[in-house]
Amino acid sequence: MSLALSLGLALALSLGLAGVAQADEAVTEQAFGESLLPLLRTYCFSCHDVGDEIPLAQDESLVDFQSHRQTWVRALAQVRLGSMPPADADPLDAVTRSRLIDLIDNTANAVDCVRNPNAGKVALRRLNRAEYRNTIRDLTGVDYKPAEGFPGDDVGYGFDNIGDVLSLPPLLIEKYLDAAEFITGKAIYTPPPPEIYEIEKAASSLIGAKKYGNGGSRLTLASQGTVSLQQELPFGGTYNVTITASGDQAGDEPVKMQLTSGRVKKIIEVKAKQPQDYAVRLRLGKGTRKIDFSFINDYYVKDKADRNLHLHHVRLSGMQRSNHGLSPDRLPASHHKILFKKPDNNITPEQAAQAVLSRFASRAFRRPATNSEVKRLVTLATRVQTEGGSFEESIQVALQAILISPHFLFKVEEPGQVDPNGKMPAINDYELATRLSYFLWSSMPDDELLMMAHRGQIRDRQRLREKIGRMLQDPRSNRFVDNFAGQWLQLRNLEQANPDPRIFRGFDDDIRRLMRRETLTFFAAVMRGNLPVTQLLDGRFTFLNERLAQFYGIEGVTGDEFRRVSLQGTPRGGLLTQASVLTVTSNPTRTSPVKRGKWILENLLNTPPPPAPPDIPELEKSRLVGTLRERMEQHRENPACATCHNMMDPLGFALEQFDAVGRFRSHDGQAPVDASGKLPDGTEFNGVEDLRTILATEKQEQFVRCFTEKLLIYATGRGTEYYDRCAIDEIVALAAKHDYEFAYIIAGIVECDPFQKQGYRE
Repeated sequence: MSLALSLGLALALSLGLAGVAQADEAVTEQAFGESLLPLLRTYCFSCHDVGDEIPLAQDESLVDFQSHRQTWVRALAQVRLGSMPPADADPLDAVTRSRLIDLIDNTANAVDCVRNPNAGKVALRRLNRAEYRNTIRDLTGVDYKPAEGFPGDDVGYGFDNIGDVLSLPPLLIEKYLDAAEFITGKAIYTPPPPEIYEIEKAASSLIGAKKYGNGGSRLTLASQGTVSLQQELPFGGTYNVTITASGDQAGDEPVKMQLTSGRVKKIIEVKAKQPQDYAVRLRLGKGTRKIDFSFINDYYVKDKADRNLHLHHVRLSGMQRSNHGLSPDRLPASHHKILFKKPDNNITPEQAAQAVLSRFASRAFRRPATNSEVKRLVTLATRVQTEGGSFEESIQVALQAILISPHFLFKVEEPGQVDPNGKMPAINDYELATRLSYFLWSSMPDDELLMMAHRGQIRDRQRLREKIGRMLQDPRSNRFVDNFAGQWLQLRNLEQANPDPRIFRGFDDDIRRLMRRETLTFFAAVMRGNLPVTQLLDGRFTFLNERLAQFYGIEGVTGDEFRRVSLQGTPRGGLLTQASVLTVTSNPTRTSPVKRGKWILENLLNTPPPPAPPDIPELEKSRLVGTLRERMEQHRENPACATCHNMMDPLGFALEQFDAVGRFRSHDGQAPVDASGKLPDGTEFNGVEDLRTILATEKQEQFVRCFTEKLLIYATGRGTEYYDRCAIDEIVALAAKHDYEFAYIIAGIVECDPFQKQGYRE
């Protein structure tokens, strides 16, 4: 650092916080002009002039430099790897390279970390498929596997929980509606619908009607007489008999009809002269039953009065509720958990519904449901009961409304405002509980987290760290292992890997499954053991069962159960030698040093190479000849290819001792494997052991920063920006004090501003 720059930093400290921003700007401007710009002119601008595809020379001022921030971040990656300046340019010694890296980094990513750096803005995030299924299971006890059939979630920044890309297509809305009905039907038991019996007959079709018919559907009983309805009834119970009748009135009493069924006799006065319905309730047994309809008070005075009974129509209906409902001890646990209150002599259906729906909605919305929300839900449940539904059915309908609410389907956060001093607003305690639970469990907060939020304890550092520790040990953290590690390490691509079985005998779908399990179990062991995250690179242990151990050629492992296995004395150790990683970075018929090198750059060093030029043919389709290494060396002779391949190929060659399905080999066909190489910065190595050492020592901090940034992206659901550097610096510094132990990186992320606060988009 120059004397002027040192004095500038001292001046910034002496000014105090009120003048830090202005001092930092002055220091950055001075460092750019006096230190960085001369180096750029010497090592960069001669090639990348104004007419070049990447015209770095156009940035002769700090303003221009920072306006092309992304270009310089990519350039920084090339300098850091040693691929720039190229080999035919002026040599760049290690000390000068380190100084150039620091200057570009500090200038391109310049941000005031003292005066409220931007915490970043997280877009409204929908639950992705995995989060939806987990949340439903934790909320209702129903494992809704059809969620796997939802439309696929788009991926951004390597993960499928990024708010900017989680859209809500119409098909998914339909899926949510179907899911809500299915889930509530499984969670709450309702008896089968009642059996309904109904028969309608014209009076002319009754037994004995022929004596009284006149060719129409009406019967006229002009003198005392009887007609009958005889039916085979499917169940015993209460039936309604509805007779449509009228009468010719005469004498001093109305027409009387007697209904007889067994010993039951009921007298019906038919007073109407026009057809009218008369209803009678009867208890009838199952089987053949007969109902008689008799005219019992005939009255006739010749040429003066004639009393008659007219029968028009008969309807018999009955309903039987099922006797096959489950006993309380056989109801699903979810039924008792959700319906913890039911109507009885001391509580009305409305009071019971309010208690049930208030608790369920508060858990589903991950914060206390408002009075108006609960009132609307209770009104809906009451309406269902009014229309004949049972209490259980009314709760089912109200729960369906909750499960299709945006407050359930999205991680809703109330917008905050930056205060006049520029301080970023904190998300509220319930929103913090939600961020934490979906980070580590891919699901809703448990009761303990919600209670911590309710009591205002969730930002108590000691309590929060203790809770994080318990969450990492909880079986639900397996979801974090699967969703984060599975995507970060690209293990999901293992399903699409298709090694040629004629070449790689012994590989099958069972081995594919075991490969994935090994890596996830290894990652979980580092996490739950709170080991340094660098153990992911150089841990000399893994987890195998007999089948996978035999596939690897490792002896002494028997049985189907996975167990911890020492790798001391073997060439294996860490992620780089696990078959899952080696398989997803290979081609069907051979290894791919390019894919393997690219995987290391992207996932371990966070320096992804740019896409290949569109007019460059794939290696298999080119006319290059010789061994794989020779063909790749010929490929790199093309200047358009050399820049990227000089970074990727050497890293991939270090893994050539492992074939396309991850088995160790000393020969590739008849030729001995050459796993030696040299990185662009001049570092030489021979095989995976050397490469592993380089990554775990010389590039240790770069790996930890990469791992931290990947975790931060996954945790916040958005891509990182230059202003997140402040948080990443703090997290890495915290972890460094504790030997980079896993839990301290997690704790650092949960405690950082991007996780706990709301910022804005720049």
